[in-house]
Amino acid sequence: MFKFFLPSRAPFQDNMKKIVIAITGASGSIYAKLLLDKLVTIQSQWSEVGVIMTENAKEVWQTELGNHSYNDYSLRFFASHDFHAPFASGSGKYDTMIIIPCSMGTLGRIASGISNDLITRAADVILKERRRLICVARETPYNLVHIRNMETITLAGGIICPATPSFYSRPTTIEEVATTVVDRVLDIAGFDIGGFRWGAGE
Repeated sequence: MFKFFLPSRAPFQDNMKKIVIAITGASGSIYAKLLLDKLVTIQSQWSEVGVIMTENAKEVWQTELGNHSYNDYSLRFFASHDFHAPFASGSGKYDTMIIIPCSMGTLGRIASGISNDLITRAADVILKERRRLICVARETPYNLVHIRNMETITLAGGIICPATPSFYSRPTTIEEVATTVVDRVLDIAGFDIGGFRWGAGE
């Protein structure tokens, strides 16, 4: 029987992080928006944020949120096939990549090692450099192919963080519900966001 061992991770910077954010065409643009909003408010904790947004992601954003507000961010955006982006190489030393929302097609290509665009290439780099890849999977239900792809990425050192809200903090709006996912993602990424902590009181 084969035994699988998760690869050890390279050490992370304690303070100023270098982050890649990828936004795919899966439903859940609100997660991406709230994540970008939060990153803007915690600029003291990162030195660089690069954003990749597919054309399908822009269309879904416009459909779900009714606007083009992804154009309003002062963050640096990269085209889906811009392989000159600094995080297309391990020498760029980006420590974390968050794919939010992560489509099952993107997940499958990463699991198969197919680097046919900047998102999948950046994810491949993050995994090979033993850094932190967080895939915010947004699909329901999962089929066996999805589950096996998640297993493959997990065994390669990635983190599957489904876009599953929590309700401990008693959210009352759609934004508050979605924020429970975004806060969890940022927590996993190592940011200090002061979010809800179970057992910490009101």
